[in-house]
Amino acid sequence: MQAAETGSTVTPDKIVSAKQHRQATYSKVMDKRKRPIRGLWERNGRYYAQLAVEDQITGIKRVKRVSMEGVTTDAQAVAKLQELLTQRRKGVLPVLKRTPLFADYAKQYFAYYEQVKDAKRKSTLYTENIIINHWIKHLGHVRLDRITRALVNSYIARRQGEGRTGRTVNLEVICFRNVMKRAVDDGWITTLPTLNLRPLKWTAKKRGLLPSEDIEKLCKVAVKGEKFKNGREFADYVLLMAACGARRNETLRLKWSDVDWERKQITIGSDGMAKNRKARVVDLNAKLEAHLEEMEYRRPPNTQWLFPSPRRGKRDEPAKSFVETMRLVRAEAKITRFGFHDLRHYFISYCVMSGIDFMTIARWVGHQDGGVLIGKVYGHLSNEHAQRQAQRVNFGPSSKS
Repeated sequence: MQAAETGSTVTPDKIVSAKQHRQATYSKVMDKRKRPIRGLWERNGRYYAQLAVEDQITGIKRVKRVSMEGVTTDAQAVAKLQELLTQRRKGVLPVLKRTPLFADYAKQYFAYYEQVKDAKRKSTLYTENIIINHWIKHLGHVRLDRITRALVNSYIARRQGEGRTGRTVNLEVICFRNVMKRAVDDGWITTLPTLNLRPLKWTAKKRGLLPSEDIEKLCKVAVKGEKFKNGREFADYVLLMAACGARRNETLRLKWSDVDWERKQITIGSDGMAKNRKARVVDLNAKLEAHLEEMEYRRPPNTQWLFPSPRRGKRDEPAKSFVETMRLVRAEAKITRFGFHDLRHYFISYCVMSGIDFMTIARWVGHQDGGVLIGKVYGHLSNEHAQRQAQRVNFGPSSKS
């Protein structure tokens, strides 16, 4: 193919209207000897490569005419065709089809996970939906293959300018990456625009430790009289989370079969619905064991759940939530700062101050990093506790010489 030496260009007289463009036909590109160049076509001054491309998902091969963007001469067209053929041979051919807008593909993404059973929890999809709506406002009009690192960086800069923390923005990038990974799986793009993107640095805020007195006060208010119908169950729920560090929904789904009295352990997430879908075992400390024994003594005979629904009727179902009760009890107790996650923080804090190694604590609470996060967020507590303990060291009476 000697057409690479011609160097002919697209002239202004080749510019046509949209109607003429639709009516125009493809014609073969010729070399200097007026011989057709295989796989190279032209229509209205635009060059097209004709390739047999295998669909990565179905494995079906189809012949496509691919528009060559930015190509204006026969020589450039021949070079571009050879590049595409080489990429096809190496298996790195770019996506040669019109990709959907990010906003449209986001709808497909959520529709897919709503249909696939147990792929993602409803709460996860709800959170992702909120986050992806922020991305749609920023680049919903952009096609998937046109999303660049620059667009991602501009989103990050905008969100930080709106006062979002580094941690929040990092989570939003992770959510965006999940959608784009799905686009790779679907064959719309070949590489992620977030490839090698480093997360933003951020400093975790030190959470105030919930006083034990506040926990006791909440429980006393909840069980006092009959003002709160499920007050006793709410108090048990609070005390259990404070003694084992389980998340609120994990605790709601606990069954009595999860308690192993012989091994003195309780299994969190045995139903596969824990945050990371992995069950974990918490060894019973003295406070946890005593509380479970008291709960078992008061256990209703017709339920398998530690916290059965008060409206279950003949069906045996767990309680759905204690949020409304928590708000009412909190107001009655005049405690302004209290949330269920504070109980998890309470448990971890006292484990750290008790000198328990971070790896063991991480195993109890379901962290997958071996205690790295606990060291970052709670490490100061072990130092403060050690300093207080140092003041209690007694070397006995000094000897007189």
